[in-house]
Amino acid sequence: MNEIWIQSTGGALGADVHGVDLSQPVSDAVRDRIRQAWAEHLVLRFSGQKLDDHMLMRFTRHLGELDRVPIAAVGFERTRSGIEKDAEPWVAVISSVVKDGKPVGGLGSYELVWHTDMSYNDLPPRASLLYALQVPPAGGDTGFLNMYAAYDTLAPELKRAIDGRTCIHDSSRNSAGELRKGFQRTLDVRHTPGAVHPLVRLHPLTKRKALFLGRRPGAYIHGLSVEDSEKLLDAIWAHATQPRFTWYQKWRVGDLVMWDNRCVMHRRDAFDETLDRLMHRTQIVGEPVLAG
Repeated sequence: MNEIWIQSTGGALGADVHGVDLSQPVSDAVRDRIRQAWAEHLVLRFSGQKLDDHMLMRFTRHLGELDRVPIAAVGFERTRSGIEKDAEPWVAVISSVVKDGKPVGGLGSYELVWHTDMSYNDLPPRASLLYALQVPPAGGDTGFLNMYAAYDTLAPELKRAIDGRTCIHDSSRNSAGELRKGFQRTLDVRHTPGAVHPLVRLHPLTKRKALFLGRRPGAYIHGLSVEDSEKLLDAIWAHATQPRFTWYQKWRVGDLVMWDNRCVMHRRDAFDETLDRLMHRTQIVGEPVLAG
């Protein structure tokens, strides 16, 4: 077994994994050690990696089945530059780079709000892996939220209020608020398109309860008036997004960060649109969402 060691970030979640080269196949023993650290820390960072898309896909497959990339935004036409054709269904390109007048990837340089990746699907990905190819000197940091801790520290009255409740996860817009292809603007949140999931999710492996919020815009709690749903969601979100539950990743080229999409939310800081930031992301197929 390779000599790997795990170093906690000291924050509410996250750890560095040292001593593993992901450009090479990993052994079963190393994979199991990574899974153990992942269950404990929720977010793992592998620094100094040199990966192409097939290496990224191979490592992702060590952890589970590859999931397909999300639906692009309206009006988005990506150039094929920088990604191999057979990787296109499996590798999402997150980028501010423009080549020959076309974006190399999606989501530009603006802020991305707190969200869970692709939770608008009935089977949201269990995990995402994001690899940095180009990063700006400042900005574009990624924040992560520990949703176990957010649930555990909820006031008793809020826990009672959300017990057994379900919420719509909007499929019409991405985390930047852009309308996706094939969708129209919805004015009434009760008719927001997307999957319906429990507000409290039971993790299938750790058996711990976590808040499962998706994203705030377009959300609606079933069985409540719109006004009451908005008030309850505002209270839950205000609690869950406190700085004490967060850790921020300041990117360097060669960083690969993977997070458990079942118990972690994330966001991105905006950055200078004239600067290039290029990331490739894979996702792991999820399982049915269990109510907590």
